[in-house]
Amino acid sequence: MKLISLFSGAGGLDLGFHQAGFQTIWANEYDKEIWETFEKNFPNTTLDKRSIVNIPSSEIPDAIGLIGGPPCQSWSEAGKLKGIDDHRGQLFFEFIRVLRAKKPLFFLAENVSGMLASRHKDALENIKNHFRNSGYRLYFDRLNAHDYGVAQDRKRIFFVGFREDLNIEHFSFPKPLETKPTLKDIIWDLQKNAVSADSKNYSTNNCKIANHEYMVGGFSSMFMSRNRVRSWDEPSFTIQAGGRHAPLHPQAPKMEKIEKDRQKFVEGSQHLYRRLSIRECARVQSFPDTHRFYYKNLSAGYKMVGNAVPPNLAFHIATSIKRALGMKKFLATNLYTHEQYSNTSSPTY
Repeated sequence: MKLISLFSGAGGLDLGFHQAGFQTIWANEYDKEIWETFEKNFPNTTLDKRSIVNIPSSEIPDAIGLIGGPPCQSWSEAGKLKGIDDHRGQLFFEFIRVLRAKKPLFFLAENVSGMLASRHKDALENIKNHFRNSGYRLYFDRLNAHDYGVAQDRKRIFFVGFREDLNIEHFSFPKPLETKPTLKDIIWDLQKNAVSADSKNYSTNNCKIANHEYMVGGFSSMFMSRNRVRSWDEPSFTIQAGGRHAPLHPQAPKMEKIEKDRQKFVEGSQHLYRRLSIRECARVQSFPDTHRFYYKNLSAGYKMVGNAVPPNLAFHIATSIKRALGMKKFLATNLYTHEQYSNTSSPTY
């Protein structure tokens, strides 16, 4: 049940698949601020630190699955109908290149729900066609992480494909869970021991709980244009990649509206308004406390956490994929290794 992982980040997608019984044997991440975090949390995975553009497919091992989230800025370029051989910064096409070269049994690709906007209609259809023309039966949906054991509203789109020769005609994305966690369920026990960063937002290394430190500093006019507080009995706002945009802690009352696009902190309660810590954001993303994040400046920590796929959501999708494959059958028969599949009739690209 081996996987290859592209654009791996801090490993949220990988962790969810590991929890479902898969194992990432090879991963690729180009951002040097993430390397230590990934390597220490996945010591048995080979991490290739080169740009994917510079990695020949022959140097990537075979696996039954390919997972990853090509950066959204490159996906939007797909609408320009550039060819699959044009690698000039088109990281989406690198995902396709690896998919076509390795021919895994399945793939999963994740991205922001903004790709559903009407202006990206052509891009989205072109992306789907690239997957289908690579020899895969495609399934597509938008999921809210809050439906899958994650204490935040976070909508993302997912592409799941199975190799055509497997004849998997029925795949269903996981059904929403009946129980949906709130902030109180996830971070209540952390409220009294958070540590503030120093004035330049570098770590003070004084955390009793790993990464339980929060960014300090002012709030932009854009941040103050909306209420940024969710109550204890609600899910969090979406955890974003920027620390200055982190949601505020639920200990504070909801912000007061002054006028259109302008809000303020409640008088007399200003001291209660602080950003969620990196560990609180990680909990909201459904990372276990054993998954540590390594950084010097807190901005790098928030970025890693905010860009990740919530592990709980990844786990439920991975479980659905495993069920569709009928994993015991495929493992027992060793159905179609990459070499065998390459020697059978397959689509011409």
